[in-house]
Formats: sequence, structure tokens, C-alpha cells
Amino acid sequence: MTFSGWPVEALEFYEGLGADNSKTYWTAHLPFYEEQVRAPMAELLAELEPEFGPGKIFRPYRDVRFSKDKTPYKDHLGGWLHFGGYLQLSADGLAAGSGMYHMEPDQLDRYRRAVADPRTGAELAAIVDKVGGVRGHDSLKTAPRGFAKDHPRVELLRHKGLTTWKQWPPAAWLGTAAAKKRIVDFFRAGQPLRQWLDEHVRVP
Repeated sequence: MTFSGWPVEALEFYEGLGADNSKTYWTAHLPFYEEQVRAPMAELLAELEPEFGPGKIFRPYRDVRFSKDKTPYKDHLGGWLHFGGYLQLSADGLAAGSGMYHMEPDQLDRYRRAVADPRTGAELAAIVDKVGGVRGHDSLKTAPRGFAKDHPRVELLRHKGLTTWKQWPPAAWLGTAAAKKRIVDFFRAGQPLRQWLDEHVRVP
């Protein structure tokens, strides 16, 4: 099948799930979820694979073991691409992200050393300025231990994750193949950040 977008009813499905996050609602709408929500995501990931790597669709069930929120189902559909891309469909529309949301301790060490380095740090700062929409995650309130608080790139040093992010509100194009073009354009624009992270952080 060729990806042709999501029907407006797919977003309405998540509006309904937000109002009634129950097994009864989920079971009653499961065929629709499989055919009109999950299937288009699978088609999109398959078409993106040649350029952005194989994809995976996340399970719709929440892990409630250690959460005060015991609602059983996620309020969005998430998809992941091997080369660092993330997609999300919800009642709020379509969203995409790229980069590294969470760095493991060894990755974080390499990231901080690369940011502090005059050459590679300056490269990242230029990329952030050029790409735009770059977000830091799980950031410290001050410089990490061992780094000066007045370091010229202290804002970047504080982050434990770094991604680009884009949210598109519901619109008619979401129900067409134009949704794929927006995703592709977004991932391509964020490629310099992914390449920097791959070179200096991801690989030991």
C-alpha cells in the first residue's frame, strides 16, 4: 500500500480516547485503530526506510507499573526510525523529532567533551543556530561538574539530550501524501545535527 495520510477520524479517535481511556473504548475501536491509524504509520515508515533506515511502531499500551497515572493506553501513536527520527500522531496533529533524547553516561561524557572542544563545540553551536528548533532535554540548572560556569557553550553543556522537534496542528494536508513530504523535509533539515551526534556521541 502507498502512504496517503491519515483521515480526520484518526485524530478524532485520539480525542475519544482522551475522554474515555478504557478497555471498553479501545476494544470497540480496535479495528479502526489497526486500519486507519496504525496501518498508515506502517506505510509511511516503509516509504521512509530507504533514506532514514528501518522503522518501528511503538506499542499503544502504557507501562503503568511505576506510574500514578493508571490509564492503560497512550494518547498518541509513536514511530521510530533507525537513523534517529521519531514520529507522533495524536489529537493535536502530527509531530516529528530527530537527534538523541536521552544520552547514556558514556554518551554524555563524549557529548560534553565534544561541546567543550573549541573545534567540535563551535561546529555544534553553528548547527544549532542554523537548524533551529533544537531542544535540550533533562538539562542541569548549571554547568556539569568539571566545566566552568562561564564556559561560552555552557547552555549546550547543561543538556543530557539534544533534539530537533516540530509540531504540526491538524490540517487538511494530514490526510494526503503531503504529510510524508513535510516529514522528509524536516528530517533532512535536521541531518547536520544527527551527523554531529553520530560522529561525536553515538559511536564509542
